[in-house]
Amino acid sequence: MTSHKTAQTMKPATAAKKLGVYLEATPAEFQEGVVSRTELNALQSDPPEWLRELRRNGPHPRPVVAAKLGVSISGLARGGITEALTTEQIEALKTDNPDWLQQERTTQAEVRKEAVRIKEKKEKEEK
Repeated sequence: MTSHKTAQTMKPATAAKKLGVYLEATPAEFQEGVVSRTELNALQSDPPEWLRELRRNGPHPRPVVAAKLGVSISGLARGGITEALTTEQIEALKTDNPDWLQQERTTQAEVRKEAVRIKEKKEKEEK
């Protein structure tokens, strides 16, 4: 009995997440189909123009927006940002630097410092 290897596939939403793009901004054929692991690897290694354009100008999904602004996804929500933003909108927010963004960046910096402190403490305890 021979076993046939089937290609591993994923939903478009999963593929979009792995590619770091906003699903609703992708072409219809991407949204309506399934993506194999091989196709995903090809998109990552040699992105088509639509993918390069989305990564460059957006709209970007919330995890990407949060990373570009240096805040958490929860921080975005507290700041009233619940939708995908374009690169231009993100740059405008950085320029305006509203109070909520300053506060969330401070909070994020504190969270990172605490994570480093805890990691260093664990490493010392293991020695």
